[in-house]
Amino acid sequence: MSRPDYSLSLLPNFPIAKQQAHTLSTHNKIRTDNYYWMRDDDRQDEQVLAHLHAENAYCDEQLAAMKPLQNTLFEELKARIVKDDNSVPVKDGKYWYHSEVRGDDEYSRHYRSTSIKADNKELLLDVNVLAEGFEFFELGEVALSPCEQLMAYSEDTEGRRIYNVRFKSLATGEMLPDVLENTEGQVVWANDNKTVFYVKKDLKTLLGYQVFRHELGSEQSQDVMVYEEQDSSFFMGLGKSRDESLIIIDLASTETNDTWVLDANKPTGEFKALMPREDGHEFDVDKLGDTFYIVTNWQAKNFRLMTATNETIADKTQWVEHTAHRENVLLEGVELFNDFLVLSEREQGQARFVVVNRQGDRMALEFADPCYYAAIAMNPEPDTGTARIYYSSLTTPGSLYDVDLATGEKTLLKQQKVLGSFNADDYQSERLMVTARDGVKVPVSVVYRKDSFKKDGSNPLFQYGYGAYGYTIDPSFSSSSLSLLDRGFVYVIAHVRGSEMLGREWYEQGKKEHKQNSFSDFIDVTKALVAQGYCDSSKVFASGGSAGGLLMGAVVNQAPELYCGVGCHVPFLDVLTTMLDESIPLTTNEYDEWGNPNEPQFYDVIEAYSPYDNIRAQNYPNILVTTGLHDSQVQYWEPMKWVAKMRELKTDSNILVFKTDMDAGHGGASGRFKSLEEKALEMAFFIALLN
Repeated sequence: MSRPDYSLSLLPNFPIAKQQAHTLSTHNKIRTDNYYWMRDDDRQDEQVLAHLHAENAYCDEQLAAMKPLQNTLFEELKARIVKDDNSVPVKDGKYWYHSEVRGDDEYSRHYRSTSIKADNKELLLDVNVLAEGFEFFELGEVALSPCEQLMAYSEDTEGRRIYNVRFKSLATGEMLPDVLENTEGQVVWANDNKTVFYVKKDLKTLLGYQVFRHELGSEQSQDVMVYEEQDSSFFMGLGKSRDESLIIIDLASTETNDTWVLDANKPTGEFKALMPREDGHEFDVDKLGDTFYIVTNWQAKNFRLMTATNETIADKTQWVEHTAHRENVLLEGVELFNDFLVLSEREQGQARFVVVNRQGDRMALEFADPCYYAAIAMNPEPDTGTARIYYSSLTTPGSLYDVDLATGEKTLLKQQKVLGSFNADDYQSERLMVTARDGVKVPVSVVYRKDSFKKDGSNPLFQYGYGAYGYTIDPSFSSSSLSLLDRGFVYVIAHVRGSEMLGREWYEQGKKEHKQNSFSDFIDVTKALVAQGYCDSSKVFASGGSAGGLLMGAVVNQAPELYCGVGCHVPFLDVLTTMLDESIPLTTNEYDEWGNPNEPQFYDVIEAYSPYDNIRAQNYPNILVTTGLHDSQVQYWEPMKWVAKMRELKTDSNILVFKTDMDAGHGGASGRFKSLEEKALEMAFFIALLN
């Protein structure tokens, strides 16, 4: 039987966007943007929509030859997923809560029962029913009242991360008339079982900036604003303390935190600042009993754990040190239990947990894989001697454990089942340290199939990266990546500067004036893997999304010759123009990440790498670009403009396709199967390019 031909050759009839000069002037520097007209905040401009539809049509036509491969991959991805699946019940109050998904359902059903066996389960929500009639649906937060007889849940039906909150009586099964519109999606109940607090969004900037109090049975127009944040550089969130005694407003900018609290038993009272706001003070605080626990960077770049009381919390000079700062260990968080606490730490890029008992004895929890991901799972009850922990590695499917906090003994509750012929022993993972151009060693996670990998420079390679906001991409299992590994690909995660993989300094060396390090690290990892024989230099593929899309945009400008194909998803590409426009959602929150280009020094820094501003007449790789029309994080016009300018200037005959989901937002398609189509598209694109 002959091998199917999925090879792609450039079709010449790609859309050509009109050019309409728009002058931008800052610091006496002039830029001309020929595609500025593509911005339409209302997403109704006929010219804009017509061009997006034209790009979609061209994408479909250009990639038509690989459509059978894409369908094959989609069926592969889908076939590995257990159609009928349940989550492990978790106890919260009087009930055990779990979710189930069945057959070809895109969404889950949520249940509770009075026993862990779930033999008398009660249906709380069927998300499939809620999603009927919507092209996009996302269930936000589900919050039960303290009496466990009322439920609030939030839903987004556009992909803009603007949620409406609805209420249901679990005693009668009836929906309540209350609806809270234009919220962040979080709902926190006061202890009176009738009052809730929520964050309202500014519909222009999409920032949550006001906290409102709502009493069930009243109109939203009667709700009382209890807090308003004047500084638009802060994100706002709501929560409740571990002991449920306080309602908490969390405020976070890139480099500063602030916390306001209210007695949960006195919902009509006033929120008060827990401590004075201080620029550069980052912290996370929780409370159990009479003690506050503060993970803080005060005199501790990699954070330390402090404790305080009601009397001392406002004055950090009176805090008591629980866990000291360490130069080589990043303290990421703490989970509180009545008789224990569990520290989440990271050393040399590897996550670990340390259990501390009342006597101060410390016990580290060990894992065997050379590189892995581990996280504290749901532990709603503090009065327990066990903790739920989630574990995964590049070769180990997601696993949920109960850990005995006295002995460290782990009991496996459930491991993700991968249907088909998957055998973990067929795959090998490695942790490498690659020396970057400035001598810094960059962590790299690698996985491949043992029987198809030869360290002789013959394998294709897929390299993924992100590198921003201190967010670390840990090496975890992905059943979809098996479709690449089983076709001989080496899968790589480059843990570039900008994450916190190697501590806080690793993040700081990949932001603001040091942002170029993220791009250089990614490029240098590629060069090193080629030199060490992990791959064929002509078969290297790269991918990233959002800030990882920025990474891709910069990399293809600076080292296009290294990559055969690149996936660029919901990408942040027009950095300079966006960061100069405070009307665009999230801009003001990002000044401490990228720098404020209204200041000349940061204008120059951003201008030097901004992907849109640095496209030039040169050869580029084959590129697949995707976005969502309703993206609230990175506006659709950034990739739209970038593609138009790329078509204008690039000198090669490689493929450039741009696909816009006209119904989705930043997170892509909703539903467990529909989202697989996007993964199959990119994998098919890369595999087809090998032909």
